[in-house]
Amino acid sequence: MSDKNGGSAPKPTIEELRADIEQTRTDLGETVQALAAKADVKARAKDQVEQTKQKVLAQAVEAGEKVRVATVAATDKVRAAAAQAGDKAAQAGEKVGPKVGVDDPQALVYRAREEVRASPVPLSLVFAGVAALVGVILIVRGRRR
Repeated sequence: MSDKNGGSAPKPTIEELRADIEQTRTDLGETVQALAAKADVKARAKDQVEQTKQKVLAQAVEAGEKVRVATVAATDKVRAAAAQAGDKAAQAGEKVGPKVGVDDPQALVYRAREEVRASPVPLSLVFAGVAALVGVILIVRGRRR
């Protein structure tokens, strides 16, 4: 009766059953390891901290590079403006120097260039960049502790 009701599938051999049991044990072992890894909160937290630390360090390096690029660009702009102002002052000194009573147009040009170079704009930009970089470093160090 069982042959008619059960179907026509052949019964597995002992070797097949043993192989099936071994495969099941292997799968079960992998599942247990995966669950144990998920349950290890301390290790997962350490991994997350390490990933965050690497991300912050990369951002700090990128921010530092941006500050350097901005500083160089600002310095170049200021130098170009100083040169342009010096040229204009030289032209103005040549045109109106003797009439206004300026003894030395070169001194006027030199003084104008020095005033443009002493402008607080690039210096404050440098200080802002340094402050941002120091802030990022302090944040990274504070998260380590």
